[in-house]
Amino acid sequence: MPGENLTRIEAQERASLVRTHSYDVSLDLTTGPETFLSTTTVRFSATAGASTFIDAITRTVHSVTLNGAELDPATVSDGVRIQLDGLQEENELTVVADAIYTNTGEGLHRFVDPVDGEVYLYSQFEVPDSRRMFAVFEQPDLKAQFTFTVTAPAHWAVVSNSPTREPQDAGDGTKVWSFAPTPVISSYITALIAGPYESVHSELTSRDGRTIPLGVYTRKSLAEYLDADYIFDKTREGFAFYEERFDYAYPFEKYDQLFVPEFNAGAMENAGAVTFTETYVFRSKVADAIKERRVVTILHELAHMWFGDLVTMKWWNDLWLNESFAEYASTLATAEATEWTEAWTTFAAMEKSWAYRQDQLPSTHPIVATINDLEDVQVNFDGITYAKGASVLKQLVAWVGQDDFLAGVAQYFKKHAHGNTELKDLLVELEATSGRDLTDWSEKWLETAGVNTLRPELTVDADGTITSFAVLQSAAADYPTIRPHRLAIGLYNLSDGKLVRDERFELDVDGERTEVADLVGTRRPDLVLINDDDLAYAKIRLDEESLKVAIEHLSDIESPLARSLVWGAVWDATRDAETSASDYVRLVLGNIASETESTTIRTTLNQLVLAATAYVAPERQKQTAQDAASALWELAKGAEAGSDAQFQFVKFFAALASTDEQLETVAALRDGSVTLEGLTIDTDLSWELLIALVAGGAAGNPEIDAALAADNTANGGQFAAQARASIPTLEGKQAAWDSVFGSDSLPNTIVRYTGIGFQRAKDKSVLAQFVEPYFAALQQIWTSRTYKIAEYLVEGMYPAPLANEALRDATRAWLDANPEPAALRRMVVENLAGVERALAAQKRDAQ
Repeated sequence: MPGENLTRIEAQERASLVRTHSYDVSLDLTTGPETFLSTTTVRFSATAGASTFIDAITRTVHSVTLNGAELDPATVSDGVRIQLDGLQEENELTVVADAIYTNTGEGLHRFVDPVDGEVYLYSQFEVPDSRRMFAVFEQPDLKAQFTFTVTAPAHWAVVSNSPTREPQDAGDGTKVWSFAPTPVISSYITALIAGPYESVHSELTSRDGRTIPLGVYTRKSLAEYLDADYIFDKTREGFAFYEERFDYAYPFEKYDQLFVPEFNAGAMENAGAVTFTETYVFRSKVADAIKERRVVTILHELAHMWFGDLVTMKWWNDLWLNESFAEYASTLATAEATEWTEAWTTFAAMEKSWAYRQDQLPSTHPIVATINDLEDVQVNFDGITYAKGASVLKQLVAWVGQDDFLAGVAQYFKKHAHGNTELKDLLVELEATSGRDLTDWSEKWLETAGVNTLRPELTVDADGTITSFAVLQSAAADYPTIRPHRLAIGLYNLSDGKLVRDERFELDVDGERTEVADLVGTRRPDLVLINDDDLAYAKIRLDEESLKVAIEHLSDIESPLARSLVWGAVWDATRDAETSASDYVRLVLGNIASETESTTIRTTLNQLVLAATAYVAPERQKQTAQDAASALWELAKGAEAGSDAQFQFVKFFAALASTDEQLETVAALRDGSVTLEGLTIDTDLSWELLIALVAGGAAGNPEIDAALAADNTANGGQFAAQARASIPTLEGKQAAWDSVFGSDSLPNTIVRYTGIGFQRAKDKSVLAQFVEPYFAALQQIWTSRTYKIAEYLVEGMYPAPLANEALRDATRAWLDANPEPAALRRMVVENLAGVERALAAQKRDAQ
């Protein structure tokens, strides 16, 4: 990582000197397993006589030719940058170099399929990694036209941003693919995907009459599981929705969607060639929550073709403009254009909870963040940039109206197509179409950090009539901004065994106290729900009487979104140590059986596991987790055969199983001696059950070896790594530790899955042995590994399950002693915040 950073000041200075026109990039992928030959010719204008640099992370630079003059690579290149002096008004630079394949998911990633030995490549360039494949001015505002020519094995498929004619035979079992020039785009959304991928093809007609070719790709060994027709259906629904709502035709020539191995993120919006994690190719049963998430992700990336690819932020401080908009637009499209009509409930359960969690960390930041360099960007792909930003946009839409909002967005696309923008450029268009001044809104919502809390205050007379009603707003002491909110108040009453909404009021809340005169004189309902329909971004609290009714009748609330809001309010109060974690565990186990929304079930059960294992008072954690596991098994047995709920209850039962009896049940499920009607123990579920047995000390390396022999695939390798790291002994944890800290050769997914297993400890005290080595290793890991691998180690190998004062004190001591680097400190600060929150919750639970 040292020397690879780029500051905003450097980028601004370079943009003031240079304007890029085009890149011709020729790649030879037949030169061996470690490097490939990269030849880049870039044409650009510049201030005559100026000096600058071009980015190129290389193994060897063979030649550098600037305007016909040969430069000495040993003098001008340090393996990261190439110095360019004496520029002319118009320039042509050619760089010939050996670039390096990675196994970290950054740059041009190389993967060998254990099933058949085939090699697969894919690129991942956001934020700063196109420079790992070709020489480039690596910043989003130096857009250009890109033309790729690729030499590769003849039996491969090769895909980039633009279409290609039939490849030409180059002899020796190779072919050459020549791609058409791209439109003017940023380098981070260029792409190359190559290997013997299997593909399915279709097409659609754009609103402007063009035929848009569609492709879906995956590895040969996964092709039997690819549901391409469904993916094409969702893509068509998304195209029709966005082209109408954005009033702008799809801006590229084709649209390929490629499911690739060992991918760090969910997906990447490369123009016309979107890459996805291949976990979205379902070889085993997954929860409906994952199926829905795949649809949202498909539509999220499609939205980026307009917001991010057609119009791109000038610098990374406006990354949120890309991600928040895509998150908002994809949820809207999912809810209105697909069968997943409860997408806003999913948004409340998952995205909103992520945003609230992120916004209460010491590292929280405004949506429009200060981005001084590339390391700042890397740590900002977070719940603020995605989920809070999208939540704030949803609230803005409720305030200005959806039609006016989308009209402003359409004007923004038309005015800035193929250009770069800043926040003010979008706000100008939204103000023009909505007639509202957004200056104050922007200052309070986009330029300040923190989340507000809203709660009702009401008085009732002896007859049950409301005599006063106000919404109170508070803010955290460190982030005291009081903000305007557009929200609804729902009034719910019990009727025929159901808790149903009888009335709804929508209003603007501003200041610390907002009187609601419309409710004075009305009869007090059984439940008052602040922020009904989830329009506002704020934590909510229920009044005492409403909370009693909600807890007693949570499963009787008809609206899935209203239920999600109540679940969220109770969890917020638990996280904030206002209510007992033990009470939360009881609430979940008493009501989750009747929950209908898969993501709400999944989110709530994850919170149940955290509450039982970290937030309950330490002396009660073991028993609470055991009781929760037993209750989940009973819920699984009582659930509808083959249902999503049954499937999830079994998975979370396995996650908590620890007693001999519970582990015997897990083993019996896995070997088929115990069955549940409608439940199939498929490959992935069998691995999850095995990991539970290993973590409980009821299985070990021989069983892991046997499972891997039966499933010698990429997925199998990842599960095996997790299982080995779950071995509960000190020797098992040490082996996991050594595998990732003692070698830098493991691929990204194996490092990540090892961290997941490492944190699963039947006896948490065994992790105490790793506190000192963890802090001793941090600085060296940061300087020697790529960003993504460092992130997996810093977060995944932190002994968080200890959640005790000793870990808190050790973490604070490291922070006191290490003022730099800022990005590493931020990760450690967030680790510390999790421990401090757990300690506060434990103290509350012990009362």
